[in-house]
This record gives sequence, structure tokens and C-alpha cells, in this order.
Amino acid sequence: MLQQTTVAAVGPRYQRFLARFPDVGALAAAPWEDVAAEWAGLGYYARARNLHAAARAVAAAGGFPRDAEGLRELPGIGAYTAAAVAAIAFDEAVVPADGNVERVMARAYLVETPLPAAKPELARRAQAFMDQPAARAAPGDFAQALFDLGATICTPRNPACALCPWMAGCAARAAGRAAELPLKAAKRARGMLHGVHFLLRDGQGHIGARLRPPEGLFGGMWEIPGTPWREAPWSDAQAMPHAPDPRLNWRAAPGAARHQLTHRDLVLRLFVAEAQSLPADLSPLARAADLPTAMRKLLALAGE
Repeated sequence: MLQQTTVAAVGPRYQRFLARFPDVGALAAAPWEDVAAEWAGLGYYARARNLHAAARAVAAAGGFPRDAEGLRELPGIGAYTAAAVAAIAFDEAVVPADGNVERVMARAYLVETPLPAAKPELARRAQAFMDQPAARAAPGDFAQALFDLGATICTPRNPACALCPWMAGCAARAAGRAAELPLKAAKRARGMLHGVHFLLRDGQGHIGARLRPPEGLFGGMWEIPGTPWREAPWSDAQAMPHAPDPRLNWRAAPGAARHQLTHRDLVLRLFVAEAQSLPADLSPLARAADLPTAMRKLLALAGE
């Protein structure tokens, strides 16, 4: 939950999630719609799909894999998470290389290759510590010590080199370059995606919503129906065939909703109309909280 959401926002949501799904078996047995509802508003919804799929895989196998290789087979588990769980939970002699560990390695060994290209070398450097008996005897403790060294001493800005237990052997400190490492490749410009959505109310004031396909942005979540997202803006004439019923008196809501994703921004426009009943492919929206944040921003455009 913390991957793309603040600690303040995650705290109560985490407690609520655990109350509803207290263990991996409960999560595995839950229908996707329940999991999606609990995740609504937290962003990056592929995390929720992978979490649910991983719970089902663990339940089917009768328990968690106990090494990094097995953990990587679970949906949504990458090299870092697999190594962290394997080292801390199961004492496997692996070093998880998060941003803190990569920074420590880049400075300790004066690695000048920019990130992300440097990641394989930095991971190899970190893993080499498992050749030392003290690290190998307590892999979880060693991994967490490296995390803390990077988080509290070998910080991104103004590293506290005078307090560092590794200062004598740090190549970057000897060269006077600790603060500038690790180097990073120039960021690519953020992309922008455009979409147009159609908010339809029935005679009782219900809003029509539909479930998105399982894959892609907001996969498996409820949405206000609309066009696909694309890089070019939609004209009204291009967008209208995607309306639930193009014959209705659709009115443009003022402005546009903007929503930031990890590498792209969404720019969403909204049309509003009324009908006596909702089309068969739309369902009455039960709770605005079931919608992703981007869709709730559309409700705000409509004054909902």
C-alpha cells in the first residue's frame, strides 16, 4: 500500500484491509470485487490484482515459498521483494537491493554507471557480502542493517560520512564524491493520456458505472464509462460514439480532471446526461468510494 500512497493515508486503510482479510486464506477466498472495493482510492491498482492473485497461489500451494526463487514466481513479486522476504522471514543468504542499498554500494565502490543501468552491478556488489560468515549467519539482520545505513547515514543528500562505520573503506568518500553518487540517467518527459467520460443519471438519480477489464489501468475497478485513453485529445465528435447512448442530450461539464500516475498524467473531460433508466451494460453506482480516485475527480466536475 505504501508504494504510491502516503503513510497518513495508508494507516487506517491498512487496518481496515486486515480487519476484512485477516490472513492470506481470507484474502484468497474473497471475490475480486471485495478486494477492489477495499483498494479503491489507493492508486496503482495492479498491486491489488497481484496481491489477490498471489494470495490465491499461496493458498493453493498450502503456504508461502521459502526462498527468493520461489517467491518470485508469485504474481507481483519482483527481485527486491522476493529477496527481502527470503532474507528476513526465512534466513536465506540473499541481499535485497532497494534504493538505500544501491546508494551504499555505489558510494562504497565508486560505481559511476548511472542508474538504472547500474542496478545489476550494485546488486552483485551487495550479494558478495554473503560470502562473509557474519552476514551469512544472520541474513535478515544484515539486510536491515544495510537498509538503515542508507536511510539514516548514507542519505541521498548530505551523507553523514563522519558517523559511518564503513567510512574508512568507502571509495566515494576517499574521492570526495559521496554526495554526487549514485548517478542517475536523465528522466524522460512524462507522458499524457486523454479520455472523455459520460456520467449518466437515471430517473432515480443513480449514476451508471461499469467494471473495467481485468488488465490495464484501473483493471477490475469500477469506472464511469468513456473512451479509451490515448495520447491525442478527443474531439467531441470522436468521443460521442463511446457514450452509453449517443442520442441523449449530453452536456459538457466545465474544465477537466487531472490525475497523476507513476509515469503519465491523465486528462479527463466529462459529459453529463439523464435518462429514465440505465442501459443494460451499466450498473447503479453503490458507493463513490468504490471508484478509483481519477473517477471520483470526475464526480467532482459534475458537482457530485
